[in-house]
Amino acid sequence: MARTRSGMFDKDHPHYKWVALSNTTLGMLMATINSSIVIISLPAIFTGIKLNPLEPGNVSYLLWMLMGYMLVTAVLVVMFGRMGDQYGRVKIYNLGFVVFTIAAIALCLDPFTGGPAAMWLIAWRFVQGIGGAMLFANSTAILTDAFPANKRGFALGLNQVAAIAGSFIGLIIGGVLAEIDWRAVFFVSVPFGIIGTIWSYKSLHEVGQKNPGRIDWLGNATFAVGLIALLTGITYGIQPYGGSSQGWGNPWVLGAIIGGILLLVAFVFIELRVKSPMFDMHLFRIRSFSSGIFAGFLAAIGRGGLQFMLIIWLQGIWLPLHGYSYEQTPLWAGIYMLPITIGFLIAGPISGALSDRFGSRGFATTGLLLVAATFIGLLFIPVNFEYWQFALLTGLNGIGSGLFSSPNRTSIMNSVPANERGSASGMAGVALNAGSSLSIGIFFSLMIAGLSVALPSALTNGLSAHGVPASVAAGIGNTPPVGSLFAAFLGYNPIQSLLEPTGVLANLSHVNAATLTGKEFFPQLISGPFHDGLVVVFTAAAIMSIIGAIASFAGGGKYVHEEKVAEQAIAESEGEEVGAARA
Repeated sequence: MARTRSGMFDKDHPHYKWVALSNTTLGMLMATINSSIVIISLPAIFTGIKLNPLEPGNVSYLLWMLMGYMLVTAVLVVMFGRMGDQYGRVKIYNLGFVVFTIAAIALCLDPFTGGPAAMWLIAWRFVQGIGGAMLFANSTAILTDAFPANKRGFALGLNQVAAIAGSFIGLIIGGVLAEIDWRAVFFVSVPFGIIGTIWSYKSLHEVGQKNPGRIDWLGNATFAVGLIALLTGITYGIQPYGGSSQGWGNPWVLGAIIGGILLLVAFVFIELRVKSPMFDMHLFRIRSFSSGIFAGFLAAIGRGGLQFMLIIWLQGIWLPLHGYSYEQTPLWAGIYMLPITIGFLIAGPISGALSDRFGSRGFATTGLLLVAATFIGLLFIPVNFEYWQFALLTGLNGIGSGLFSSPNRTSIMNSVPANERGSASGMAGVALNAGSSLSIGIFFSLMIAGLSVALPSALTNGLSAHGVPASVAAGIGNTPPVGSLFAAFLGYNPIQSLLEPTGVLANLSHVNAATLTGKEFFPQLISGPFHDGLVVVFTAAAIMSIIGAIASFAGGGKYVHEEKVAEQAIAESEGEEVGAARA
């Protein structure tokens, strides 16, 4: 019987695996570029929609613009991975391209200004996150199906390089496009989305094993609501509440965090008991899998925190001190962060290919130890550094991330049964996206804690030294440091907006007024307190990286799942549960 062909390449075509690799790499690049492209272009976006992000009522818009896409992706990626196991990974993946592209078109066509414009962007970023979750959840499973075990490391390595390099490349692309037009930040995804949609429907085939079963609606609901509540609570915890610089005493924040944790605990118990779980918790009995997920989660938190801190460092301090206008800082921040992207792009594919031969443990462990060393190194360079120091340390950080990321994903995917690959890929995606989302709340909170010690007095003394009345200077000095932090993050000089409502600027001498609203006063003022915050942030990131390295080492040597071994392990675990129930 002749083979039927439904696309450009038959699934048995000798080059089909390379078609799958190129298509899923494009999908991962699109999904992850869009997780970071908005971060660096927020000033242009808010200017374009005529909204001041530093006004107290608009901070929520800023946070949800950052968080919405990553939050939705983190919440839904496991569900779509499980649906891929049930209904076909290619089917869900292809639909992801369609949803993602429709949302990208809608984002370009925002017809509003002000708050309604921000809500339009946030809502369609949510929709785009749904498409991103479909791509995330099934790309690595499609590759694992297409490649033999002895070649998966290279393929998954490139795919993982695309996933994480996209978050760095997005910073560069966002900086460039923000100079052109804010709508271009969203439009850049449209042609690639259309090409990827047509290409995936024409070339990809279902070649993996399906794992039929009913949708675990209760598990999906508890997981989604629990993770949303937890991440939302952490996000709002960085906003002022009452007389505190942060909102951790806010009953709503505490309720969301505690409630989210309780729901996630309930989710675990539900998954251990339902017939067709959203995620097979028994996979955590596989040491390579559980260690890889935990290490990947910690690495994602550290990597996300590094991105935010470097953007603040460059846009808010270093670039203005070196003569760049605040309007130019997004573009040049992306350019000056190139070493971390280059280091990652060099190390990622090489480590992925070598892990096929030598196993993942050595590369993943060494990579995170190198990342930890660079976090410590960044503490010892001055805030107004020589660029070669910054380039060397960030480049080594990229190399460390590349050494870790590809082997880590390979060890996760090689360790699970064929019919669980979509679910495993989804859980790895949760670790990546939830870690990135958590990094916003965790590292912003740590930085605010560091700033709150020294920034009030520095701000008060600096303003007083340039003619601002003591009462006004003290009032501004006592404003929550989150405002100054967001100003630095967005590349704004907040001094003028803080002084204008007081009417003081009109009464100052021309020299003092020009100094306070110039390019150097605010960066010099915040540099000392910022370094205090960096000590807290990068010390925490280094500790997380070391713990992740220990987890990678504990995952064991080279391991590829064998179905008979897995069947025996599952049978033994079910037998233990039956025995425990009888007892």
